[in-house]
Amino acid sequence: MPVHPQAQALLDALEAQGMPPFPQMTVPTARAATKGFLDLQGEPEPIAVEERRIPGPASQLPVRIYTPDGAGPRPLVVYFHGGGWVIGDLDIVDRPLRSIANRSGAVVVSVDYRLAPEHVAPAAFDDCYAATVWAAEHAAELGADASRLVVAGDSAGGHLAASVAQAALDRGGPAIAAQVLLFPVTDFAFTTPSYSENADGKLLTRGAMEWFWAHYLGAQSDDIEYLCPGRRADLSGLPPAYVATAEYDPLRDEGEAYATKLEAAGVPVTRKRFEGLLHDFLWTLGATPVGAPILDEVADAVRKA
Repeated sequence: MPVHPQAQALLDALEAQGMPPFPQMTVPTARAATKGFLDLQGEPEPIAVEERRIPGPASQLPVRIYTPDGAGPRPLVVYFHGGGWVIGDLDIVDRPLRSIANRSGAVVVSVDYRLAPEHVAPAAFDDCYAATVWAAEHAAELGADASRLVVAGDSAGGHLAASVAQAALDRGGPAIAAQVLLFPVTDFAFTTPSYSENADGKLLTRGAMEWFWAHYLGAQSDDIEYLCPGRRADLSGLPPAYVATAEYDPLRDEGEAYATKLEAAGVPVTRKRFEGLLHDFLWTLGATPVGAPILDEVADAVRKA
């Protein structure tokens, strides 16, 4: 279908504001520009929120913990924000996570992992895996049930969630009940049809993804362990997955290819392509409310865990 009118109105507004492409920005400028997405997310839902610091591989990791009303123990979601491993923070996913926690009844732990280029791969992955281990070990303290542990994330965060799920399987824990992958990066490649179809003009561009990957990898090659979850030969034994993609997204095809590969390995998969929408519309639900059903779908995936 054509680009949805709400998504097109968002693109027109961003163009009118003169927002330059990411490859034309410095990293500090790109991070500052990202704050503008907070104005596109609607009003935050009330929920109990706690800021904490937990042990990380290199330093203390900031996390934000959302606890909905109701009796525990609750499901436990460890969430990794998007932003190409370079931009994004706890605030950019604050409003969506409030909604997801309230709708699912889960405790949600949002992780402020280290960003590139100051910290290249695998720093973000190492932080996210450590946070997942911490959350599983402290589930009772959080009022949650470690046997209903879900890893989740959007875009680069979806990449990190998929990678953490693979590492947890290889390393003998923590046990993960489900993975929620929203518009995930799964490979270091730019050759899919969706990359060609959406190379420019659809919010996330091929040039932006090349910029993000260049910062995340630095001078390294792409053979780092858990860097490309879509290249893993054997996906059997991984937890059930919910995989969301957007029609007008360069990452659409690699996300859907990963879902297909999971299914072929016998992993239960629920998949949804959101027609007419752009990459990571989780950040813009106030401007593109047609995408709001994703909140209920994520909550349902968490409850099923």
